Amino acid sequence: MFGTSSFSSASLSRRGVMGLGALGAATLAATLAGCGGSGGDKPAAAGSGKPSYYPADYSKLIDASKAEGGALTIYSNTDQENWAPILRDFSARYPWTKVSAANLDSDEVFQRQLSESATGKAPADMLVSNAVQAWADYASKPGTLLAYDSPETKQLPEFAQLMPNVWAMSLDPVGIAYNSALMKEAPTGIADLAAMAGADSGKYKNKITTRDVKGAWGFTVSHAFTEGNPAAWPGLDKVLPLARPETSSGTQKEKILSGEYLAGFFISSAVGYPAEKASGGLIKFVLPKDGTVVLGRGIGITPKAPHPATAKLFLDFVLSETGQNAVAEGGLSSYRENVKLTEGLHTYQEVEKLAGKDGIIRVPYKVVPDADVTAFVSKWNARLGA
Repeated sequence: MFGTSSFSSASLSRRGVMGLGALGAATLAATLAGCGGSGGDKPAAAGSGKPSYYPADYSKLIDASKAEGGALTIYSNTDQENWAPILRDFSARYPWTKVSAANLDSDEVFQRQLSESATGKAPADMLVSNAVQAWADYASKPGTLLAYDSPETKQLPEFAQLMPNVWAMSLDPVGIAYNSALMKEAPTGIADLAAMAGADSGKYKNKITTRDVKGAWGFTVSHAFTEGNPAAWPGLDKVLPLARPETSSGTQKEKILSGEYLAGFFISSAVGYPAEKASGGLIKFVLPKDGTVVLGRGIGITPKAPHPATAKLFLDFVLSETGQNAVAEGGLSSYRENVKLTEGLHTYQEVEKLAGKDGIIRVPYKVVPDADVTAFVSKWNARLGA
């Protein structure tokens, strides 16, 4: 049985962290949104954007968005293919809006926002990232987020709010991707991949990739895996000397597809799931049985957002039933309750089924002390191959 990555010396209950234990009892699924999305929260009139449980004066927020011009700038580490259904369905509901979602490195999302804020000219309205360590560090600073109480919050499980004013846009597992033309047998976990590589080190030397732990995202998932699985290090001791680090899942995907790498571990499902589909199965993506790290993809509004009304509309939409359908259609893992499961879309329910409830390692939005980060990075990189 695996535990929650606690990121501190205090012991944390695996089922209690961030309220995620309630997820096992929930019915979590998603359905294909089609051309305009679907779901019980759909407004009665086009552009009204007001489900029955929204405030009576929600139309004022819609009017304010129109007055702003409907523009919206998002800094994120999320690929355009993940965004496409979300932006399509948001635009269908609010036709006057125009969203620009920049695809940045995990750390760059926050570095750019902080540096631009220091100049007094910060164009980003919203931040979206699943780099837990970077998010927790950023959001722990005063004045870095706009306070907002989304009307969708009461419709969601407790875990949906990751930190004050930070919600989970999706719950994304981290897995193993491999080239099925070069590896005929699917690795079932990190230890299994290590055993396969150890049996033929010549074939696998420098042919395995993992995430660079010097980056916030790479550190978070790697550290969480070792914290959540006490038996992790023997397998890592075997596989890391054969591995090379990369700074993004996208780069790992391309190099696995080309055959430069046979396999990669700690790859985001936001890249892995769409890659498997787009490659026709040449790339296969699996969830490790010896511990599947699951990250909440945080979304929040910047404190001086140039278009705060549109940002609030977007946040409410992403958390809504229709929005969560679009989230799943884009290759991210939806968690919204009371939606119908459709084959090909990905949900937290699916993660529990494939990885096993006891195999999930959940990551709380908490800052890891610098000394612990330094010690872990040194230990990890000392084992990597030359």
